[in-house]
Amino acid sequence: MGTIKSLNKWANAHTYYPLDVLRIALGVFLFMKGVHFVSNTELLVELIKPLNTYAGSMILAHYVAASHLVGGILIAFGLLTRWAIIVQIPVLIGAILVNFMGDFNTANLLLASATFLVCVFFVFYGSGKHSVDYYLKMQM
Repeated sequence: MGTIKSLNKWANAHTYYPLDVLRIALGVFLFMKGVHFVSNTELLVELIKPLNTYAGSMILAHYVAASHLVGGILIAFGLLTRWAIIVQIPVLIGAILVNFMGDFNTANLLLASATFLVCVFFVFYGSGKHSVDYYLKMQM
């Protein structure tokens, strides 16, 4: 618990508007990917086709879409940012690995890798000073 408090103190002391804009852009991007996956479920099922079982792929497709939708909103507002990103990390690792298991698509690999790296950064950085988390913490 002390480590998280020290990370939050450091992040609040070193907060910058561009990092908040990056966090909001990450949240909006993940939300839009969730909307895209909900509207094109067949595409998502094709991406995760190496699983072979239909039930497993449908459960995974729903997990991916829901985690992107809910996590994107939470990340954009800065509410429970670390938890929302921790839920995104397995999905992003899967997005990176899908490129090596199926057809290799360089653009998708770069996009998934960049998103993964930004998510890892925000797991350590937190939501920052300009977020709902910070606002709620200051109200107590």
